[in-house]
Amino acid sequence: MIAHVSGRLAAKQADRVMIETAGGVGYEIVVPLGVMERLPLLGEPVSLATELVVREDGWSLYGFHDDAGRRFFQRLIGVSGVGPKIAIALMSALGVERGARAVKERNIALLASVSGIGKKTAERLALELADKLGEFEEAAVAGAAPSGGAAEAALHALERLGYATVEADRALRQALAADGGGDAETLVRRALQLSASPVIRATRSSGTRGRSGGGRGRSGRGKRREQYASALGLAGPAL
Repeated sequence: MIAHVSGRLAAKQADRVMIETAGGVGYEIVVPLGVMERLPLLGEPVSLATELVVREDGWSLYGFHDDAGRRFFQRLIGVSGVGPKIAIALMSALGVERGARAVKERNIALLASVSGIGKKTAERLALELADKLGEFEEAAVAGAAPSGGAAEAALHALERLGYATVEADRALRQALAADGGGDAETLVRRALQLSASPVIRATRSSGTRGRSGGGRGRSGRGKRREQYASALGLAGPAL
Protein backbone atom coordinates (compact mmCIF):
# COMPACT_ATOMS: atom_id res chain seq x y z
CA MET A 1 0.00 0.00 0.00
CA ILE A 2 1.22 3.50 -0.87
CA ALA A 3 -0.23 5.68 1.88
CA HIS A 4 1.78 8.86 1.40
CA VAL A 5 3.78 10.54 -1.39
CA SER A 6 6.09 13.53 -0.91
CA GLY A 7 8.30 15.32 -3.40
CA ARG A 8 8.13 18.21 -5.84
CA LEU A 9 5.11 18.97 -7.99
CA ALA A 10 6.40 18.00 -11.44
CA ALA A 11 3.22 18.35 -13.49
CA LYS A 12 -0.51 18.87 -13.20
CA GLN A 13 -3.33 18.18 -15.62
CA ALA A 14 -7.08 18.62 -15.41
CA ASP A 15 -7.68 15.72 -13.02
CA ARG A 16 -4.27 14.48 -11.88
CA VAL A 17 -0.80 15.51 -10.84
CA MET A 18 2.68 14.02 -10.95
CA ILE A 19 4.88 14.16 -7.88
CA GLU A 20 8.58 13.40 -8.31
CA THR A 21 10.23 12.01 -5.20
CA ALA A 22 13.80 12.68 -4.07
CA GLY A 23 14.76 9.34 -5.62
CA GLY A 24 13.59 10.47 -9.05
CA VAL A 25 10.42 8.36 -9.15
CA GLY A 26 7.34 10.12 -10.54
CA TYR A 27 3.92 9.16 -9.20
CA GLU A 28 0.80 10.03 -11.20
CA ILE A 29 -2.01 10.76 -8.74
CA VAL A 30 -5.69 11.46 -9.41
CA VAL A 31 -7.03 14.18 -7.10
CA PRO A 32 -10.40 15.80 -6.26
CA LEU A 33 -11.08 19.39 -7.26
CA GLY A 34 -10.47 20.73 -3.75
CA VAL A 35 -6.98 19.23 -3.72
CA MET A 36 -6.19 20.63 -7.16
CA GLU A 37 -7.19 24.10 -5.93
CA ARG A 38 -4.71 24.07 -3.07
CA LEU A 39 -1.66 22.70 -4.88
CA PRO A 40 1.57 24.74 -4.84
CA LEU A 41 3.31 26.03 -7.95
CA LEU A 42 5.13 23.61 -10.22
CA GLY A 43 8.53 22.67 -8.83
CA GLU A 44 7.57 23.35 -5.23
CA PRO A 45 7.37 20.65 -2.53
CA VAL A 46 4.07 18.89 -1.98
CA SER A 47 2.83 16.03 0.15
CA LEU A 48 -0.36 14.02 -0.30
CA ALA A 49 -2.04 11.21 1.58
CA THR A 50 -2.75 8.52 -1.00
CA GLU A 51 -4.85 5.44 -1.63
CA LEU A 52 -3.81 2.76 -4.12
CA VAL A 53 -6.73 1.12 -5.93
CA VAL A 54 -5.94 -2.14 -7.71
CA ARG A 55 -8.36 -3.30 -10.39
CA GLU A 56 -8.29 -5.76 -13.26
CA ASP A 57 -7.65 -3.00 -15.79
CA GLY A 58 -4.80 -1.38 -13.85
CA TRP A 59 -3.53 0.30 -10.71
CA SER A 60 -4.47 3.89 -9.86
CA LEU A 61 -3.25 6.19 -7.10
CA TYR A 62 -5.61 8.77 -5.56
CA GLY A 63 -4.38 11.73 -3.53
CA PHE A 64 -5.79 13.86 -0.70
CA HIS A 65 -4.59 16.69 1.50
CA ASP A 66 -4.83 14.66 4.67
CA ASP A 67 -5.75 11.31 6.15
CA ALA A 68 -9.34 12.46 6.70
CA GLY A 69 -9.81 12.88 2.95
CA ARG A 70 -8.29 9.47 2.32
CA ARG A 71 -10.51 7.81 4.93
CA PHE A 72 -13.62 9.46 3.47
CA PHE A 73 -12.63 8.15 0.03
CA GLN A 74 -12.16 4.66 1.50
CA ARG A 75 -15.62 4.76 3.06
CA LEU A 76 -17.20 5.82 -0.23
CA ILE A 77 -15.61 3.13 -2.39
CA GLY A 78 -16.58 0.55 0.21
CA VAL A 79 -20.21 1.02 -0.82
CA SER A 80 -21.51 -1.37 -3.47
CA GLY A 81 -21.69 0.34 -6.86
CA VAL A 82 -19.46 3.26 -5.86
CA GLY A 83 -16.09 3.20 -7.58
CA PRO A 84 -13.16 5.62 -7.37
CA LYS A 85 -14.51 7.81 -10.19
CA ILE A 86 -17.82 8.40 -8.41
CA ALA A 87 -16.08 8.95 -5.07
CA ILE A 88 -13.78 11.59 -6.58
CA ALA A 89 -16.76 13.26 -8.29
CA LEU A 90 -18.61 13.47 -4.97
CA MET A 91 -15.58 14.86 -3.16
CA SER A 92 -15.02 17.39 -5.95
CA ALA A 93 -18.62 18.60 -5.94
CA LEU A 94 -19.33 18.61 -2.21
CA GLY A 95 -16.04 18.33 -0.34
CA VAL A 96 -15.51 16.02 2.63
CA GLU A 97 -17.53 17.81 5.31
CA ARG A 98 -20.51 18.75 3.13
CA GLY A 99 -20.50 15.31 1.51
CA ALA A 100 -20.47 13.58 4.88
CA ARG A 101 -23.30 15.81 6.10
CA ALA A 102 -25.38 15.06 2.98
CA VAL A 103 -24.98 11.33 3.58
CA LYS A 104 -25.70 11.58 7.30
CA GLU A 105 -28.81 13.70 6.73
CA ARG A 106 -29.90 11.41 3.88
CA ASN A 107 -30.06 14.34 1.47
CA ILE A 108 -30.78 12.19 -1.57
CA ALA A 109 -31.45 15.13 -3.89
CA LEU A 110 -28.07 16.71 -3.18
CA LEU A 111 -26.19 13.43 -3.51
CA ALA A 112 -27.99 12.56 -6.75
CA SER A 113 -27.01 15.95 -8.20
CA VAL A 114 -23.40 14.78 -8.37
CA SER A 115 -22.29 13.54 -11.79
CA GLY A 116 -22.45 9.75 -11.94
CA ILE A 117 -24.67 9.34 -8.87
CA GLY A 118 -28.27 8.42 -9.55
CA LYS A 119 -31.08 8.17 -7.03
CA LYS A 120 -30.44 4.49 -6.28
CA THR A 121 -26.73 5.06 -5.62
CA ALA A 122 -27.53 8.08 -3.45
CA GLU A 123 -29.97 6.01 -1.43
CA ARG A 124 -27.40 3.24 -1.05
CA LEU A 125 -24.80 5.73 0.21
CA ALA A 126 -27.23 7.03 2.80
CA LEU A 127 -28.32 3.55 3.84
CA GLU A 128 -24.81 2.16 4.31
CA LEU A 129 -22.92 5.22 5.58
CA ALA A 130 -25.39 7.51 7.36
CA ASP A 131 -24.21 6.44 10.83
CA LYS A 132 -20.53 5.96 9.94
CA LEU A 133 -19.31 9.44 8.96
CA GLY A 134 -19.51 11.38 12.22
CA GLU A 135 -15.73 11.79 12.44
CA PHE A 136 -15.70 14.02 9.35
CA GLU A 137 -18.28 16.44 10.72
CA GLU A 138 -16.42 16.46 14.04
CA ALA A 139 -13.22 17.40 12.21
CA ALA A 140 -15.01 20.36 10.62
CA VAL A 141 -16.29 21.55 14.00
CA ALA A 142 -12.79 21.20 15.45
CA GLY A 143 -11.49 23.65 12.85
CA ALA A 144 -10.16 21.45 10.07
CA ALA A 145 -9.65 23.28 6.79
CA PRO A 146 -12.60 23.00 4.41
CA SER A 147 -11.90 20.67 1.50
CA GLY A 148 -13.76 22.64 -1.18
CA GLY A 149 -13.13 26.36 -0.63
CA ALA A 150 -13.09 28.65 -3.64
CA ALA A 151 -13.20 25.77 -6.11
CA GLU A 152 -16.40 24.41 -4.58
CA ALA A 153 -18.01 27.87 -4.62
CA ALA A 154 -16.95 28.35 -8.26
CA LEU A 155 -18.35 24.92 -9.16
CA HIS A 156 -21.76 25.86 -7.77
CA ALA A 157 -21.63 29.24 -9.52
CA LEU A 158 -21.04 27.55 -12.87
CA GLU A 159 -23.89 25.12 -12.19
CA ARG A 160 -26.20 28.07 -11.53
CA LEU A 161 -25.17 29.46 -14.91
CA GLY A 162 -26.48 26.27 -16.52
CA TYR A 163 -23.37 24.11 -16.71
CA ALA A 164 -23.88 20.43 -16.00
CA THR A 165 -21.80 19.31 -13.02
CA VAL A 166 -19.42 17.35 -15.23
CA GLU A 167 -18.92 20.40 -17.53
CA ALA A 168 -18.34 22.73 -14.58
CA ASP A 169 -15.88 20.29 -13.02
CA ARG A 170 -13.97 19.96 -16.29
CA ALA A 171 -13.80 23.72 -16.85
CA LEU A 172 -12.56 24.37 -13.31
CA ARG A 173 -9.93 21.66 -13.54
CA GLN A 174 -8.64 23.24 -16.74
CA ALA A 175 -8.54 26.63 -15.03
CA LEU A 176 -6.67 25.27 -12.01
CA ALA A 177 -4.22 23.33 -14.16
CA ALA A 178 -3.48 26.45 -16.21
CA ASP A 179 -3.29 29.13 -13.53
CA GLY A 180 -3.31 27.53 -10.10
CA GLY A 181 -5.55 28.95 -7.37
CA GLY A 182 -7.49 32.13 -6.83
CA ASP A 183 -10.78 33.16 -5.29
CA ALA A 184 -14.12 31.89 -6.58
CA GLU A 185 -14.68 34.85 -8.94
CA THR A 186 -11.22 34.43 -10.46
CA LEU A 187 -11.80 30.72 -11.01
CA VAL A 188 -15.19 31.31 -12.63
CA ARG A 189 -13.71 34.03 -14.86
CA ARG A 190 -10.89 31.75 -16.01
CA ALA A 191 -13.24 28.80 -16.54
CA LEU A 192 -15.50 30.96 -18.73
CA GLN A 193 -12.51 32.21 -20.71
CA LEU A 194 -11.41 28.65 -21.39
CA SER A 195 -14.98 27.62 -22.24
CA ALA A 196 -15.12 30.48 -24.77
CA SER A 197 -12.16 29.14 -26.74
CA PRO A 198 -13.07 28.15 -30.34
CA VAL A 199 -12.05 24.50 -29.89
CA ILE A 200 -14.11 23.93 -26.75
CA ARG A 201 -17.02 25.94 -28.14
CA ALA A 202 -17.04 23.91 -31.36
CA THR A 203 -16.94 20.63 -29.45
CA ARG A 204 -19.87 21.62 -27.25
CA SER A 205 -21.86 22.97 -30.18
CA SER A 206 -21.57 19.70 -32.09
CA GLY A 207 -22.74 17.77 -29.04
CA THR A 208 -25.63 20.16 -28.47
CA ARG A 209 -26.84 19.92 -32.07
CA GLY A 210 -27.12 16.17 -31.74
CA ARG A 211 -29.39 16.52 -28.71
CA SER A 212 -31.49 19.54 -29.58
CA GLY A 213 -32.29 19.19 -33.24
CA GLY A 214 -29.66 21.29 -35.00
CA GLY A 215 -28.91 23.86 -32.34
CA ARG A 216 -31.69 26.26 -33.30
CA GLY A 217 -31.28 29.47 -31.29
CA ARG A 218 -29.35 30.07 -28.12
CA SER A 219 -30.62 28.34 -25.00
CA GLY A 220 -31.54 30.26 -21.86
CA ARG A 221 -28.53 28.91 -20.05
CA GLY A 222 -26.33 29.97 -22.95
CA LYS A 223 -27.64 33.52 -22.60
CA ARG A 224 -26.92 33.47 -18.88
CA ARG A 225 -23.36 32.35 -19.51
CA GLU A 226 -22.82 35.08 -22.10
CA GLN A 227 -24.33 37.73 -19.82
CA TYR A 228 -22.11 36.65 -16.95
CA ALA A 229 -19.06 36.60 -19.20
CA SER A 230 -19.93 40.12 -20.36
CA ALA A 231 -20.29 41.28 -16.75
CA LEU A 232 -16.82 39.95 -16.00
CA GLY A 233 -15.39 41.82 -18.98
CA LEU A 234 -14.61 38.81 -21.16
CA ALA A 235 -14.27 39.38 -24.88
CA GLY A 236 -16.23 36.41 -26.19
CA PRO A 237 -19.38 34.49 -25.27
CA ALA A 238 -19.21 31.50 -22.98
CA LEU A 239 -20.65 29.24 -25.66
